[in-house]
Amino acid sequence: MNATNGAVISARFSTEDFSEHERTTAWREFFGREIVKLDIEPLEDRPYSSVATARILPDLVLTSGNCSGAHYRMTHELISSDDIAFITSASDNWTASQFGRESVLGKDDAVLMMNGEPGSMINAKLGAATHPMRFISLAIPRRAIAPLVSNVEDVAIRRIPADSTALRLLKGYLHLLEDPTEVASPEVARFAALHVHDLLALAMGATRDAAELAHGRGVRAARLRAIKRDIVDSLGKREVGAMALAKRHGVTPRYVHRLFEAEGVTLSQFVLGQRLARAHRMLGDPRYVGHTISAIAFEIGFGDLSTFNRDFRRRFGMTPSDVRAAACTAN
Repeated sequence: MNATNGAVISARFSTEDFSEHERTTAWREFFGREIVKLDIEPLEDRPYSSVATARILPDLVLTSGNCSGAHYRMTHELISSDDIAFITSASDNWTASQFGRESVLGKDDAVLMMNGEPGSMINAKLGAATHPMRFISLAIPRRAIAPLVSNVEDVAIRRIPADSTALRLLKGYLHLLEDPTEVASPEVARFAALHVHDLLALAMGATRDAAELAHGRGVRAARLRAIKRDIVDSLGKREVGAMALAKRHGVTPRYVHRLFEAEGVTLSQFVLGQRLARAHRMLGDPRYVGHTISAIAFEIGFGDLSTFNRDFRRRFGMTPSDVRAAACTAN
């Protein structure tokens, strides 16, 4: 699967789409053999359960979801590409095998496999049929990664530990990409795929030139997106100054400032914009009709009401009271 003309394609698959008596067989034939090109053999004598969402970007297929315990095999019969596969799971008890080598994965570890060669992964977690486990996988054309890594085959089946900085950055970036609003245009999708290639190469062991490129492109993009999401999630809850953000993300305050400056905006301008946008949404939301304007201002991190009113009017050309009144009239 690949995106056409840079467009982003999303598809959701679930065992619930099939009747209970045909669920396992249908899932193996449709999702397993036709979509992901794997032979899926459930391990427990219970109904197999899985939900997966695929996001198809240029030279990148991101699949995430959850699945019951099963044995997943890449057989000669099903091989249809030379893609590189990246797999990580939020649980342990995964074993990957290929090229006569085997790797046992712990919680949040990852592994790389070659889709052009036979191999298998087994998820033997007891009780997985009733408590499916979350996974994230990538399929990337070999031609996109091979120039960035000295010898791709040498990295296959090598466990990438959960505490790897490159792996943490990659997984954080992938979690963001699961949000459709993060890759809403073909141009953004192309850059996002390049950033994933960079981060994956670092996790695999990039060449010196590729590592230098990745730090200036993929790593910066991943850190900036992670910090932006942190700010949005922390408004009114945690400190969002450069010092606090730097500490949470393992960088320096100057690095944080430079990430934003490269986009033509300062950290303080970005934070202010997010606070004002949040306030505008809250003032127009019926769920907050019982909140005073001052309560909303303080909740999103403003320490002074007059400053909030001034900045709000400057941004939107209306006072907070005007926005609330317009929303009440519309409702």
